[in-house]
Amino acid sequence: MRRTKAEAKETRQQILLAAEKVFYEKGVAHASMEDVARAAGVTRGAIYWHFANRADLVLELSDSLPLPQEDLIARELEAENVDVFGLLERVGRQWIELLAADEHRQRILTILLRCEATGEFARISERQNDIDDEHMQTLEAAFAKAARQGRLCAAWTPHSAASMLRWVIKGLCSEWLLFGRRFDIAAEGGEALRRLFSSFATAPAR
Repeated sequence: MRRTKAEAKETRQQILLAAEKVFYEKGVAHASMEDVARAAGVTRGAIYWHFANRADLVLELSDSLPLPQEDLIARELEAENVDVFGLLERVGRQWIELLAADEHRQRILTILLRCEATGEFARISERQNDIDDEHMQTLEAAFAKAARQGRLCAAWTPHSAASMLRWVIKGLCSEWLLFGRRFDIAAEGGEALRRLFSSFATAPAR
């Protein structure tokens, strides 16, 4: 008996939920497709009908995370007198607060951080690098605009400021997720961003 599209979609979602649980608990490298099939309550044939390998599953899980409204942010940055630092700090805070409140996002990002960068998982690393490169280009263009507005401190270049902001946010999230959530990421992360953006700004004229 042929499965309906609705049944196939339901099975696919069931597999993804199981993969999220198994990969988070065991790590992708130590989990098998058999483990995922067993947790999902489906046959190996069913899981391979939907996904070729573990990398396919991880990429699908990654794609399930809603991204910040990058188009909206880009349009805001196009405004001539936009407060670049205010906008970037607000977006950074929102990202950290979203991570702190969303357990699904926490599990997916933890899975990605623990993934190896070789073998069948190499394309996961390549995808993450592509995303990082896109974000870096956006940030560097934003800081370049702040420099043209005369708002970027001479100690920073657009490239160094963009790199530092990316490192701070990624470092905060990685340490919080991988080492026991030992600090209040929303509160302390927000304060770290406040101090960082203060260092980006030119000193007010006397």
